[in-house]
Amino acid sequence: MDPELGAQREAFKAQNKSCFILGASGETGRVLLHEIVKSGLFSKVTTIGRRELPFEEPLYKDVVQKIVDFEKLPNYADDFKGHDVGFCCLGTTKAKAGADGFVRVDHDYVLQAAELAKAGGCTHFNLQSSKGANKKSPFLYTQVKGQIEEDVELLGFPRCSIFRPAILICNRQESRMFEWLTLKALTPVSALVPTFITIPVATVARGFLNNAIRPAKQPVEVLENADIFEVAGKGI
Repeated sequence: MDPELGAQREAFKAQNKSCFILGASGETGRVLLHEIVKSGLFSKVTTIGRRELPFEEPLYKDVVQKIVDFEKLPNYADDFKGHDVGFCCLGTTKAKAGADGFVRVDHDYVLQAAELAKAGGCTHFNLQSSKGANKKSPFLYTQVKGQIEEDVELLGFPRCSIFRPAILICNRQESRMFEWLTLKALTPVSALVPTFITIPVATVARGFLNNAIRPAKQPVEVLENADIFEVAGKGI
């Protein structure tokens, strides 16, 4: 482990901070949760989601699970109170949820959750966005990602970290044929320039955690794909 990171880790752990994870059942959230509980850096870890997750390993015995109805999220304001750090990996796809459903999940649910987290005392909100996010994009996916970035920034968290990973490399629990074909086609490019257009989901998770424990340089920070590789590469 990088000596500087090791010192930051010990200093962070001594603060006894708590965190919550939105989207812990998804690819990034699932790996992030594992990294967080394995690290022992947080005194309390809470998942907030629409269903209970089947934890079997003893490693997860102290994880608190809050079950919410995202269509009535303001009713669950108490579940967002008392967390120092929030990690948002919530998201779906247009193919899975339709255009309206995609906007509802990736923008509306995320923004409502961020508002509740801010009101509940969260001081560092981490948002998983996407490479190419731009509210003026002609493509719905990157347009929505750009819009939610801006809307979360405007909430005024003391610290807001936005992650823009490229195409995720992972063993998905659900089938996404187009994504699989794209990854296959981009394999030669990834081999030549590994930080350009793909990124392992484990690298994103490590990037989230490593970045959270290091001091902030500014209130809002945007980590592009190469930046995530850099901060994740130092180890945990």
